[in-house]
Amino acid sequence: MAEIIDRAIAHASSAAEGRRAAPGALAPAARCVPLEAVSPSAWQHLAERALEPNGYYLPGWERAVNASARDRTDTSALGAWHEDQPSRLIGLMPVTSLWRACRLPLPALASGHPYGTLCTPLLDRDDAERAAADLLDTARGTVARAILLRDMSVAGSVMQAFDAVLRRDGLRPRILQSHQRAFLDATGDGETVLHDALGTKKLKELRRLRHRLAEHGEVRFAVARTPGEVAAALETFLTLEASGWKGRRGTALIQHDGDAAFIRRAAPALAQDRACEIVSLVAGDTTVAAGVVLRHQDRAFFFKLGVDERFAKHSPGVQLTLDLTRHLCGDPTISSADSTAGPDHPMINPIWRGRLAIGDVLVPLYPRDPIVELIHAALVARRESLSLARRAVHAIRNWRDGRTATPPPQR
Repeated sequence: MAEIIDRAIAHASSAAEGRRAAPGALAPAARCVPLEAVSPSAWQHLAERALEPNGYYLPGWERAVNASARDRTDTSALGAWHEDQPSRLIGLMPVTSLWRACRLPLPALASGHPYGTLCTPLLDRDDAERAAADLLDTARGTVARAILLRDMSVAGSVMQAFDAVLRRDGLRPRILQSHQRAFLDATGDGETVLHDALGTKKLKELRRLRHRLAEHGEVRFAVARTPGEVAAALETFLTLEASGWKGRRGTALIQHDGDAAFIRRAAPALAQDRACEIVSLVAGDTTVAAGVVLRHQDRAFFFKLGVDERFAKHSPGVQLTLDLTRHLCGDPTISSADSTAGPDHPMINPIWRGRLAIGDVLVPLYPRDPIVELIHAALVARRESLSLARRAVHAIRNWRDGRTATPPPQR
C-alpha cells in the first residue's frame, strides 16, 4: 500500500497535465513535478523575490541535495505560476510522500528535507496568498489529503499567508510540535551583542583561552568566498567534521558518498552567487574550527561546524562563533542569522540570544476529513515513539561512554 501511495503522489499530475485551466484557474504548469524539472532560472528569480528567506531552498542547494544526498533524492515539487506570466514562478514547495518522509503509509505529502533544518516554502512577496492557495490546490491534484510542513517557521510571514488561505477555505493548520532555536539580530554592533549575551567575566575567560591558543601560532579568522576558495576550505571543514564525534558516530558528511557529492556541488555553486561562505579559525598553520554559512537575502544560515578536538580545551567552536558573530554584525547586507541548530543547543544558545520558532505543521486539504484525523494521530504516535527511542539511545551512549552529561548536540 505504501508503494502505491508513493507512486500515486509522485505521478498524480500526469493525467491532469494535458488539461487546460479555465480562466482564473491554475495555470497548466502549476502541478506536482519532479524537482529537477523546475526551471533553475525561474526558481532563482523566485528566491530573489521570496517573502521569507530560506537558504536551504535555494536552487543550487536543494538541487544538489536532490541529486545525491542520503535519503533525500527523488523529491517532487509543487509549483505555483503567475496567472498572466506563465513563465514566472510565484511559489515552490519541495515535497515527498509521507511514506518516504516518516514511513507512514498514509495519503499525505511532506516537505522535502534539504539537509538543513528549515523547510519554509518560497512564496513571492508580491503575490504570497495567491501562491499559497495555488500550492494547496496543486496538492489537491494528487491523492494527498494533507501536507506535513516540516521544520517550518511557524510564526513567519509564509505561515501567515498559508493560514489566511486556509481560514478562507474553512480549514485550520495544526502545529504538531514547536521549539525555539538560537537566532542572531545582526543589526547591532558585534562587540555589544557579545557583551550583552555573555557578560564581561565570560568574555574575559574566552580571551584567556584565545591567548593560550595563540601559543600554537597566530590566531586569525578567515572567510572563503569565491567558488575556488570555498571548494578548498570545504575539504578542510569535511576533514575536521569527520575527525570528531560525528566521525565516530558515522554522521559526518564525508562518510557517505552521496552526502559528500551534494556538499561539494552545492557550496561552490552557491558561492558563485555569494550565497555560501566557509568561515575558519586558524592557529598558525592549523585550522582548528570551520563552519559552512549560507546566505539568502538579508539572512545568514549557520549550517554545520567542525572542530579539531585536539584543541578542545581552547573552545575552538565557541571562538569561531564569536568571530562569526562579529563578521555578520559588521556586514551591512545581513540583518539576522538562523543558527539552524537544535533547541537548547549548549554552544550557540548562550551566544545568539534571539529565538526563532520552528515546528511541524499539518495542513489539511479538505474540510471535515476523517483521514486527516488518522494522519494526525499517526504522526503524534510516531513522534512519541521516536522521543522514547532517542532517550533510550542517549542513555545507552552515556552508559557506554561512562558519563552522564548530555551527548554532543547534532549539528
